[in-house]
Amino acid sequence: QVQLVESGGGLVQSGGSLRVSCVASGIIFRLHAMGWYRQAPGKQRELVAVITSGGSTNYADSVKGRFTISRDNAKNTVYLQMNSLKPEDTAVYYCNTRRGLADYWGQGTQVTVSS
Repeated sequence: QVQLVESGGGLVQSGGSLRVSCVASGIIFRLHAMGWYRQAPGKQRELVAVITSGGSTNYADSVKGRFTISRDNAKNTVYLQMNSLKPEDTAVYYCNTRRGLADYWGQGTQVTVSS
């Protein structure tokens, strides 16, 4: 059974930094691309960043240069380092992976950026 468990969210002031983590189980982690998505109130869930099994990364334009996605295959963990946070980054952040045709999601972690 695939499980994704996020942690590390919280309240931070504008301009601050935060790192969220996601521990995966039930998959051969090193073989899977991992993604971070976010959903703000009243908005659709959007892709923030993705990292492939080989370590290639891709980012939404809105976070390029501020956020960094990374992975530690020994710990089955994917990270999202968020710097220079803005109030518009406020959202629930979700970890995602796919196995076959199925998408898997964590429970989400709240990130709130105060102005």
